[in-house]
Amino acid sequence: MNTNKTPSSRDTPDVRVIEMLVCPLTKSQLVLNKDRTELVSRGARVAFPIRKGVPLLCLGEARTLSAEELDQLK
Repeated sequence: MNTNKTPSSRDTPDVRVIEMLVCPLTKSQLVLNKDRTELVSRGARVAFPIRKGVPLLCLGEARTLSAEELDQLK
């Protein structure tokens, strides 16, 4: 078990997989936020978690992003 605070390579999906995924709301490309282990949709202003390397692109799992969080991603 990984006890470090930083995500391991097993915690995030392969970059090629991420490039194929789109936001279920806006159909726009998602951006990987490695610090929080999540995929961000700038257009929808939400972040989808990645758990055990699996992106959960369900709106019930997404969290709303603040304007400050969106600015930090640019």
